[in-house]
Amino acid sequence: MSKEKTLESQVSGYISTVLREHFGKGPSSVFINIKRPFITIHIRGFLSPTESVLIKKQEHQKVAEVRDLLMNDIRTEIQRNLWKLTKLDIKDIYTDWDFDKETGLILGVMDETLVESLFDWPGDVDKQAFIEEIDRISKKGQKLPESTHIYWLNDRTILVLRTGVLVRIEKELIRNGYTEQLQLTKRPMEYKLIDEADLEPILKRKIADSFVNWDFVNNIGYTVLVLEAKQK
Repeated sequence: MSKEKTLESQVSGYISTVLREHFGKGPSSVFINIKRPFITIHIRGFLSPTESVLIKKQEHQKVAEVRDLLMNDIRTEIQRNLWKLTKLDIKDIYTDWDFDKETGLILGVMDETLVESLFDWPGDVDKQAFIEEIDRISKKGQKLPESTHIYWLNDRTILVLRTGVLVRIEKELIRNGYTEQLQLTKRPMEYKLIDEADLEPILKRKIADSFVNWDFVNNIGYTVLVLEAKQK
């Protein structure tokens, strides 16, 4: 087994355990992808009985608030234990969930230099058209990003990193301590914009899951798209 596969197996086992310990129920599956300096942890079948009741009552925001509180509480623990287990130096962790699909995404950003040349892009996918469509929906939602970078992490995972995404009123909300409220408000809008975008024709693939989060301190937006398997 390769070193990367061993690391992925170790991380998968650890994440399943820590979620079970803190939420009372573990996920049915955890898929790990390590493409330095990023690590994506795609979680499936993860919804506790209590959360399930709330989701049936359309209380998505309440579930999101509690999930965010719990994940914020164990974020440092996850970073510390991943270092002990794998020597992966995770600088930042971002999470997002799709409660209806019972899926989730944990994005880790390592304390390493990002080397653009290490990321390949499929020859049959128009990279510039993809960036332009991301910029179009960003501008439609709020503003054109200062820069847009896209990374093909593996055959089914794309990371979009946008800088300079916050408008003035959002910066004021963050400055006044309304980060959590801003995050909960921005997410549905971002999901809607992704759904309305013409990304699938460019990718020639269906998007199975989309997840979003922000580094508000550094004015960065992260989007992770999980694609359906390519048809043979």
